Amino acid sequence: MSSSTFQEKRITRESQFSHFVKGVSKVTGGTILGLTMLASSVVAGGLVGLAISFRNLPDVRILRGYAPTESSYIYDIKGKLLATLHDEANREVVPLNKISPNLKRAVMAIEDSHFYSHRGINPSSIGRAIKANFVHGEVVEGGSTLTMQLVKNLFLSHKREFSRKVAESVLAIRLEQIFTKDEILEMYLNQVYWGHNNYGAQTAAETYFSKPASKLNMAEGAMMAGLIQAPEEYSPFINYRKAKEREYQVLTRMRELGWITPEEEEAARKQPINLGEIKSWQSSTLPYITESVLQELNDRFGRDAVKKGGMRVQTTVDYKFQRMAEETVIRWYHRLRNQGVYADQVALAAVDPRTHFVKALVGGVDYKKSKFNRAIQSRRQPGSSFKPFVYYTAFASGKYTPDSMIDDSPVSYRDGNGYYSPKNYGGGYSGPISIRTALEQSRNVPAVKIGRAVGLDKVIQTCRILGIKSPIEPVVSLPLGAIGVTPLEMAGAFATFASNGWYSETTSIVRVTDSSGNVLLDNTPHPKLVLDPWATATLTNTLQGVIANGTGKEAQIGRPAAGKTGTTSSERDVWFVGYVPQLATAVWVGNDNYRTLGGGITGGVYAAPIWRSFMYEALDGVPVEPFPSPYKFERP
Repeated sequence: MSSSTFQEKRITRESQFSHFVKGVSKVTGGTILGLTMLASSVVAGGLVGLAISFRNLPDVRILRGYAPTESSYIYDIKGKLLATLHDEANREVVPLNKISPNLKRAVMAIEDSHFYSHRGINPSSIGRAIKANFVHGEVVEGGSTLTMQLVKNLFLSHKREFSRKVAESVLAIRLEQIFTKDEILEMYLNQVYWGHNNYGAQTAAETYFSKPASKLNMAEGAMMAGLIQAPEEYSPFINYRKAKEREYQVLTRMRELGWITPEEEEAARKQPINLGEIKSWQSSTLPYITESVLQELNDRFGRDAVKKGGMRVQTTVDYKFQRMAEETVIRWYHRLRNQGVYADQVALAAVDPRTHFVKALVGGVDYKKSKFNRAIQSRRQPGSSFKPFVYYTAFASGKYTPDSMIDDSPVSYRDGNGYYSPKNYGGGYSGPISIRTALEQSRNVPAVKIGRAVGLDKVIQTCRILGIKSPIEPVVSLPLGAIGVTPLEMAGAFATFASNGWYSETTSIVRVTDSSGNVLLDNTPHPKLVLDPWATATLTNTLQGVIANGTGKEAQIGRPAAGKTGTTSSERDVWFVGYVPQLATAVWVGNDNYRTLGGGITGGVYAAPIWRSFMYEALDGVPVEPFPSPYKFERP
């Protein structure tokens, strides 16, 4: 519809309404003013009487401590937004002074122009609404006050019933007796629905215009105000032309009220509208990290509090670093496939030993195809990468050193299913060998013998001290990794080896605050020495030999590093878990259906190169640091 055509129709309707009003005046012998005063008296008197019948209505005083459901936000360690979490309401609450005057004036102009003069209800506004709607040929102004709309949204159903309307009026009067106008307006602007699952002015402004509510200009404020009556119908994302027409109606109303000049109206009509994008259901930019954070938040605060509590969560992960880890995994996945390795998944977890902060989590090769986060949800057998827990326990007992000899020869143990006879990978036995050699060459029989000698319950205790929470049974084959663990559990445990026994709980969260900045969770590390320093330094020294001389040669990165390969029976899982003083990383390669990867596939040949590639990039620019020498510590 052209502007001139619209103006002609509006003038015609104003004339028709004027004749209608004059006709009514002649018939009644009174004036509209008289009718309005009479209606006000009848309504006000009626409400006083009806209030007695509404004693069971909610007590509006509860709004003094009311906190509307609010979206939670997850950020990387540098403040980059990663994800928005919410239930049915995507909302960010802001104080009234953080909302643009342009929006506040526009909302009041089109919804309740006498907001600051009435006391909750305004019977005369019904007459004005009838006139405005008649003149425009559609509903452009409602009869309810902002206060009535607020109590309806908070306390009452939306059914069009007389009883609900009366209850709405009673509650509005009560609300105005308890709260100031500014407090009511603030609650309203943070509560109202703006379309596309956006509740409150802040999230709506960010969605529609990619800016905070405080920065809205007059045109944007008018367009947003026009959405309230029918958010999806007037949405500029759905029908931009209709949204602009509605914006013009709001601007016209502001000019008719004398709140803006004709020049300001014309200027606002010409202001360009730069639309944002619908963000209320956007997925995380780092989904594997977000899932890890959610798991921690839900365990600590509960799901409802996380989705509705307006939390601000700072994660331990740098966006670019995480992206680098994901790209490394994808690149090596394709390389493995080209080499004939039938692996459908690769997972990686990296932890800072100094803080036990998670630095990277990659739960698979393509989140869009499979949302299963193998870094934190998949428990797979670690194979020989479990052996360091056995040998640390042996060193900590004070009875063994790397030079202690163990007989690599056939042995059988009775278990619940008969007899168990451990075998070395590739077959054969070496006879008497040192623990150092047994670990470097990843011999299975010595590990089982040592595990039996020190006590499998002691090995399990070591795992628990290191933060491994997955179920562990003291079966004879435990030293060979006959349990299920996640890559993150392995990275976190090895991080304590890397810190020479200092432990903090592994976490993906630095800090959590509420929307007002109050700290809900502070994960500032408070490391505790949980391992024997000599035994830990001795283990690290031995694991350095795995990379220098043993099965982990493919993990050499040109600086001191320690680690262990892992390969399970039938080559279903291959691992490499290793560390430097500044970073511990676990890499797993396998199939979700436990299908074999192929004959001769080992962690040293196929997982270690992925670890090496990631560590090269992760440690770029990081100074080389040596591990502490065992000779600095007293032996147990």
